Amino acid sequence: MGRAMAPTLSKLLRTAATTAKQPSLNALRAACARSVSTESYSDTTTISVETNLPFTTHQCEPPSRIVETNPAELMKFYADMFTMRRMEIAADSLYKSKLIRGFCHLYDGQEAVSIGMEAALTRKDSIITAYRDHCLFYGRGGTLLEVFAELMGRKDGCSHGKGGSMHFYKKENGFYGGHGIVGAQVPLGCGLAFAQKYSKAEAVTFALYGDGAANQGQLFEALNISALWNLPAVLVCENNHYGMGTAEWRAAKSPAYYKRGDYAPGLKVDGMDVFAVKQASKFAKEHALKNGPIILEMDTYRYHGHSMSDPGSTYRTRDEISGVRQERDPIERVRKLVLAHNIATAAELKDIEKEAKKEVDDAIALAKESPVPDPSELFAHVYVKGFGTEAFGADRKELKGVLP
Repeated sequence: MGRAMAPTLSKLLRTAATTAKQPSLNALRAACARSVSTESYSDTTTISVETNLPFTTHQCEPPSRIVETNPAELMKFYADMFTMRRMEIAADSLYKSKLIRGFCHLYDGQEAVSIGMEAALTRKDSIITAYRDHCLFYGRGGTLLEVFAELMGRKDGCSHGKGGSMHFYKKENGFYGGHGIVGAQVPLGCGLAFAQKYSKAEAVTFALYGDGAANQGQLFEALNISALWNLPAVLVCENNHYGMGTAEWRAAKSPAYYKRGDYAPGLKVDGMDVFAVKQASKFAKEHALKNGPIILEMDTYRYHGHSMSDPGSTYRTRDEISGVRQERDPIERVRKLVLAHNIATAAELKDIEKEAKKEVDDAIALAKESPVPDPSELFAHVYVKGFGTEAFGADRKELKGVLP
């Protein structure tokens, strides 16, 4: 199996430690843009995989359960999902060390949703989500440095240290956040879909929300106008079965979220199976481009509590959590396939894990060296450049300052 890997951050730092020449900050930042997940595996022999569970449908025919993949994609799935898992575990530690402040919602357990979607989409397509956004940002091409710097409120963060955990953003890669208001990202996502249709972009928007947000009125309003105008919008309910600490059956009379669209078709997907997510996302994209909105319900699970202030064990049992880990873990599913098809050995997978851990640790170290934003940044990115750039006093006579 042919492999080629660009110099990683950890290798750059190891080289610097043994030589007199220190790498520049720009070189370190560039290295952070590469991680173990960018390692290239050249074998693209087709492998057919059956999804763990059948798709359940509403007003549509199900896609095939047989999904085509290849060794290169399998190895990328494994490396990316393991890096995401390690990234979130590290964020947990940083939060407990008080290096991350404020709200922090972790994604471990749900990695297959992000990775499966990315396998079916291009960067022309858009993704918008709520506040559990770290891994979705990383899946869209964000770097570990941008992740940890933003989490710690540093200048090298993806939102220049001003957004924090809930407000990741990368417009150039089609990632529009990161939103803290429950459900509010769905109308915005449908607006993105309107722009795509208006500009004839032949692209779609995946608007993600949780089961806790599924009862929001604005979701149904946005779906209604999207269906009227046949917008290329895919509404993705990441159903991890607990809206904060409330079980879905206590909050929703009908927790069959894929049916909630009524006039819009829906598909229930095993969100712990990256191949099922990939197949469903491909199906949904094709449908949305031709026929308008569709709902995907991703049956998934978060291992951590709702946020870092939630231990996650008062409204569910530890046996429930460990049972999902043992029976449905998305990374373990890919690991077993890699080993079964002799794509890599257990030792090679362990090397990938070690490299990912090292990349995460090195990115954290670099993020800690990043400066905090200058106080003047409070006035930046507030108005469109050239509009509203002068700040006046209450009497509108005295000019108080000119905003950047």
